[in-house]
Amino acid sequence: MTARTATIKDFAIGIFDGPHATPRPSEEGPVFLGIKNVTREGRLDLSEIRHVSPQQFPQWTRRVTPQEDDIVFSYEATLHLYARIPNGFEGCLGRRMALVRPDRDKVHPAFLLYYFLSPAWRSKMDALTITGATVNRIPLTSFPDTPVTFPSLPQQVAVAEVLSAYDDLIDNNRKRIALLEEAARLLYREWFVHLRFPGHEHVKIVDGVPAGWERRAIGTVLQLRYGKALKETDRVDGSFPVYGSSGIIGNHKCALVEGPAIVVGRKGNVGSVYWSPTDFWPIDTVYFVAKEQADYWLYRTLPYVGFQNTDAGVPGLNREFAYSRKILLPVERLRRRFDEAVEPVFAQVTTLENFNRKLAEARDLLLPRLMSGEITV
Repeated sequence: MTARTATIKDFAIGIFDGPHATPRPSEEGPVFLGIKNVTREGRLDLSEIRHVSPQQFPQWTRRVTPQEDDIVFSYEATLHLYARIPNGFEGCLGRRMALVRPDRDKVHPAFLLYYFLSPAWRSKMDALTITGATVNRIPLTSFPDTPVTFPSLPQQVAVAEVLSAYDDLIDNNRKRIALLEEAARLLYREWFVHLRFPGHEHVKIVDGVPAGWERRAIGTVLQLRYGKALKETDRVDGSFPVYGSSGIIGNHKCALVEGPAIVVGRKGNVGSVYWSPTDFWPIDTVYFVAKEQADYWLYRTLPYVGFQNTDAGVPGLNREFAYSRKILLPVERLRRRFDEAVEPVFAQVTTLENFNRKLAEARDLLLPRLMSGEITV
């Protein structure tokens, strides 16, 4: 079978949008799948989820219940986000989210996801996008009639297997990174939370504090410096990561801050903490701790501080409030010993992250060429 040109709806069993409202908060239950749960790389991120109660769930799935191999996407506000629903997922579409249910006799679900991530499809959606006063929107009335040209089903499977090989390696490395970071976190907790540090048996505890340790205001230990605005439209693709309060949000041709350093969420994801081993650009939604003061001990300490929203209206972290928070400062030799103990762990994390970056770059170079037929499998 040769390539076929048709519309998206011709390759789909159906195209559905989600509810135009938000359920009452629930502590447990199925996932209310929102924009923040879909990454730019085409994956679901369920680390922070909103739940819909089991009692409410039927009313939020009247239009459609997401099932394995559906391709979910955002059609309003933050555009160009796509992900494939995995086996065992239980949830409903959130606001500004829709899905395509592929006809597996005509299109391979993994191929369809990669096609949606391609520059060719992005250009088609950019042409459809309606620019509003507050948010941009892809009209779902026009989306189904978008023309596409897909190769034969066996060729789709071959293309998806090539690209999936890169993503499988990336996912495996992410799991290794998570295990390494957990090991460093557990060691920190053992030494500095449970106070079972090396030689603790011989250290006197006074009022819950080991001898030689101090309770100090953060402002006496570090300086939180402001990041600098850098709009997405002003970024020039390069090798330096751009940090926002949700982590790395892009890359730029030059850096603002020399690494290693610590990034702290100021607005949005308040109090989030990231370690940047390399030079980087922090935008204006974050603070940063310069390399002269940053070390692994401080990086692991800051999440325990208990930063909270303090600005009315827009969630934010007031710097003076942050400076007033107290931390337990250990003796300098123990702090250095911890840094030495976890340095190999963080070095391996950096190596894996760099490898993942190269894998993603290679995949992204292949993607448009495979989709256009420039390279055949």
